[in-house]
Parts: sequence; C-alpha cells; structure tokens
Amino acid sequence: MNYTVAGMAVGAVLAWATLTYRFWGFLLMVLFLAAGALCGRAAEGKLDLRGIRDALTGRRSSS
Repeated sequence: MNYTVAGMAVGAVLAWATLTYRFWGFLLMVLFLAAGALCGRAAEGKLDLRGIRDALTGRRSSS
C-alpha cells in the first residue's frame, strides 16, 4: 500500500465520524479524503508543494 492510498484511508476514517451530520458530513468527507490524498502524495514525493505555493501566490515559472 502506497502513501496516497494510506492518506486516503486516514482521510476516510476521519470523515466517517462526520457522516452523522448528513449532507455537511458528506462534504467534510470529500474534504478529508482530498486532504489525505494530498498529504499522501506529498509524503511520496509525487507532489511539488513549492510549485503549488508559487502558483497560488502568482509566481509561476514557464518551465
């Protein structure tokens, strides 16, 4: 099992607790799954966090 799958599993476990809140629980589940997947990809080294930060702050490079 790779880090992305493990991160998604952790996000799913955290999100499961929010399911009692119906629709908002579903939205939180999606948020937690996405956050878990992003953390897992960053831990694997498949996600460039500096590139994301630069894109969000408007410092994009052409390369």
